[in-house]
Amino acid sequence: MPRAKRGFKARRRRNKILKAARGNYGARSRLFRTAVEQVHNSWEDAYRHRKEKRRNFRRLWIARINAAARANGLSYSKLMGALKKAGIGLDRKVLADVAMKDPTGFTAIVAAAK
Repeated sequence: MPRAKRGFKARRRRNKILKAARGNYGARSRLFRTAVEQVHNSWEDAYRHRKEKRRNFRRLWIARINAAARANGLSYSKLMGALKKAGIGLDRKVLADVAMKDPTGFTAIVAAAK
């Protein structure tokens, strides 16, 4: 049986990891073993933070809607209840955008909900 040198496949695998580790400090971007640890940690963080980003945006939207609602004499929870009762099916992302960019339009939405 001929001797199998794993040059090409192994080099391609290592280069893939080292490419993903670019931008890290020192050995984390240069040495394979430490780069593997760093890249795996980075992938875990990226996965976790993709989930967290959705939560953070929802919190931001709620804060913006609450501020605009209070300027119109309602609290956030009262506004959302009134919107649901009135059958206005706008989600929080759209409501927050309207509250920021078009305050008169948001006032009209609040009036329709009341």
